[in-house]
Amino acid sequence: MNVGADIKMQFLFALRSKGVTDARVLTVMEQVDRASFLTGLFKDRAYDDMPLPIACGQTISQPSIVGLMTQALDVQPRHKVLEIGTGSGYQAAILAKLARRVYTVDRFKRLVTEAKNLFDAQNISNITALTADGSHGLPEQAPFDRILLTAAAEDPPSTLLAQLRIGGIMVLPVGQSDTVQSLIRVTKTQTGLDYEELRTVRFVPLLEGLGQD
Repeated sequence: MNVGADIKMQFLFALRSKGVTDARVLTVMEQVDRASFLTGLFKDRAYDDMPLPIACGQTISQPSIVGLMTQALDVQPRHKVLEIGTGSGYQAAILAKLARRVYTVDRFKRLVTEAKNLFDAQNISNITALTADGSHGLPEQAPFDRILLTAAAEDPPSTLLAQLRIGGIMVLPVGQSDTVQSLIRVTKTQTGLDYEELRTVRFVPLLEGLGQD
C-alpha cells in the first residue's frame, strides 16, 4: 500500500493526540506500514485508529495503543525483547526497529507462520517468532531487558517476571476479560517490583496452552 503524505500526517497527528510523543516511536510507526499486516477489505482501514480483525479470532491493536505500549516499554538499541502474542506481527516489527533482538511467541501456529512470512518479505532479520504457550515465556532465552504482553492477565505473571532482567520493564494489560483492564508498567529493581498504572484498555485474555488454528 502506497500511503499518501496526507494520510501519514493524519496518522501521526492521531498518535500524538493520544499521547504518543516519543520521537523514536513516531518515526518507527511512520516507517512500518500497518496495511501490510492486514488482508482484504481491512487494508483500507489500516491508518484508522481502531483495532481490526485478523485470523484465528484475534485482532491487530489500534495504532495509538501500539504506540503507547511501545513508548512505555522504553526500548533501547541493545535490548533483547520478548513479546507475548505475535498476532499479525505488527507490534513485533515496530519493536524490531528499536531493539537488538525480538523474540515473539503466539499460541496460534497460523499467526506465527504468516508473521514470519511478512518479516521475511520486509527483510526484518532480528525477530525470532515461535509457536508456544506465552504464559510460560521463553526461559531458554531469559533474561530479557523488556517484556510486552498483548493479552490481558489477571495479574502480572510471576513466570514472566522471573525472566525479566534487574532494571528491566514489562508492559501489559491486567484485569478480567469482561471488565475494564488497566495497562500497567512493571519495573524490576534490586529490591522488588515498581508498578505504574498507565490507562484503561481492552485486550483479549492471556490463555494457557496452544490454540486450534
